[in-house]
Amino acid sequence: MKSIFVGNLPWTVKDSDLEAKFAEFGQVTSARVINDKMSGKSRGFGFVDMEDADAQKAIDALQGYQWDGREITCNEAKPKSDRPRRDAF
Repeated sequence: MKSIFVGNLPWTVKDSDLEAKFAEFGQVTSARVINDKMSGKSRGFGFVDMEDADAQKAIDALQGYQWDGREITCNEAKPKSDRPRRDAF
């Protein structure tokens, strides 16, 4: 299973929209748009979980896709441990 990072989403996209778009390429295990904790509004990115082969098809097809006037980015999500640590100042 792969987790796909989807960036630069239109602000109006909901979990169900994200799931429907990626379901065009295979079985979606989960799809979630990340929302701001305080306002509840979309932060403009999300994650989709799919089987490996389907995930790669979706990434290849949707990288650079124009969605409501925004060019989305799709790539394999990196595990939290692989990201650089942000130190508090």
